[in-house]
Amino acid sequence: MNITSYELFKSETLQTIVDAIHAELQTRNESPFWGDKVVPFATAILSVLVPLRDANMLFTPEGASADTLTPELFLDWSDFLSLKTLAFTIQKSNNAGKLLRTRLDDVKCEKYEEIDLKLLGDYLAQYTVNLESESLDFPIAHYNLHQGVSNVIKSLL
Repeated sequence: MNITSYELFKSETLQTIVDAIHAELQTRNESPFWGDKVVPFATAILSVLVPLRDANMLFTPEGASADTLTPELFLDWSDFLSLKTLAFTIQKSNNAGKLLRTRLDDVKCEKYEEIDLKLLGDYLAQYTVNLESESLDFPIAHYNLHQGVSNVIKSLL
């Protein structure tokens, strides 16, 4: 990557980050199977993390505050269960008009602005994640597939 992954994640747009991941993927000898999955997966995650970064409201899958969007935080969210949890957290936050299910400062959470979940929702729906009920599980094969995608992204970053 021309710009280090830390610089990319810290301040660049969603499209710039995804373009850099795609460009790096093209330089690798990855199977087309993985290549077709990496960009949509990264786009889905970043469609939520970049707005949270820009609002200074990043948090970890455990709900702790995160100061900066880093490749490590991105990878933490790339776990399929964490990604599903992120979708429901943002959906509940959008409905409540404040950021929920985190340990961020209450004053900061009150300043939350709605985040568009279309890209993340569409992505999860492709993999039969029930977006109506958080307690319903998804097929384990999809979890395993996304662990593979996460590993490819990790190697790129």
